[in-house]
Amino acid sequence: MSKKSFFYRNSLSIVVLLLMAACLTGQFFTGMSTENKELAEEGQTALTVGEYFHSGHFIQATFENWESEFLQMMLYIILTVKLRQKGSSESKSLDGEEEVDKDPVPHKNAPWPVRKGGIWLKIYQHSLSLAFGILFLISFILHFYGSLKEYNTEQMAKKLSVSTAQEYFTNSRFWFESLQNWQSEFLAVASIVLLSIWLREKGSPESKPVDMPHNETP
Repeated sequence: MSKKSFFYRNSLSIVVLLLMAACLTGQFFTGMSTENKELAEEGQTALTVGEYFHSGHFIQATFENWESEFLQMMLYIILTVKLRQKGSSESKSLDGEEEVDKDPVPHKNAPWPVRKGGIWLKIYQHSLSLAFGILFLISFILHFYGSLKEYNTEQMAKKLSVSTAQEYFTNSRFWFESLQNWQSEFLAVASIVLLSIWLREKGSPESKPVDMPHNETP
């Protein structure tokens, strides 16, 4: 068997990361253009690239979305441990134990936490959800920081009083930004869970085999 190229072996992550980088670049420059247009209308100086990179407008917009994505993945991973959806390719089987439910067995090729055992194994057994939880928390904090910074910038431009972090945490604006994204992420998860019961995509691991009956769970 011929050795596969680096791109072939990692093409999924490479393509997705490139798409993400392209969209983030587009977001940055279109966001800067939008912000500078609003500043010009208010008679204020336009932001440079460096200034916009550190602005509340860019930080808030970026991490507001990242926060919801990481929350979605964390909860989806945790919920699919115990919850089921009959017929969905995103659900475990309704009956019996699956490979992912079995206790890990140490062997020479196992990840080192499995071979080490103890507390390292306990952490490693939940490391995927923990990682997404940490990423969610970091994004949530940065979203809050960016949103507060943008809000206070707007308040100062209007010659109104600014908010402290404690005051802004209960501001409906911040929670509106979060909840509008959270609900869309949960809708997306519900869509793939339910649509994969009846619809198929040949060759995709996210789909059931094309000839599998609708009521069967892989």
